[in-house]
Amino acid sequence: MSKKKFDDAAGKICEAVLPIKHEYYLGKGDEMAICTLGSIDLLEKISKSDMMERAAIAGRLLSENKGIDAMIRFTLGHPKLRRIIVCGRDVRGHRPGQALLSLHKNGVDAGGRIIGAAAPYPTLQSSQADVDAFRKQVAILDMTGTVDIAKIAGLVA
Repeated sequence: MSKKKFDDAAGKICEAVLPIKHEYYLGKGDEMAICTLGSIDLLEKISKSDMMERAAIAGRLLSENKGIDAMIRFTLGHPKLRRIIVCGRDVRGHRPGQALLSLHKNGVDAGGRIIGAAAPYPTLQSSQADVDAFRKQVAILDMTGTVDIAKIAGLVA
């Protein structure tokens, strides 16, 4: 079995054994999003805070491919979205936060691979045009590693 197939199978087992309740929460804002990477507890706290008055969405990012593709689709579907705050702890192994920052800085190569990503499978299905539009539309505020809700709230305000 290839490493990719093994990792995919392991991911499916984890989803069945350790289901994660919420991937995202919709807010009342339209110009900002909050990405908590692998910090599910932080996502839960943010979802219950005043930050949701200003955020269009708060969500997690656990993968360097499907998760980033979903983020690109959401962003392009919400043209008023201008900022993404990336906070929380990155996911070991997959490092989607590092991949997202690399995508924003460097884009993708002709095969859809995120240039500079340290993740094992940083290949996107999004078109080059969509990646370019995403990179132009939003600024990413890197607070990777920050789980202090007061610091994040200060940036949101």
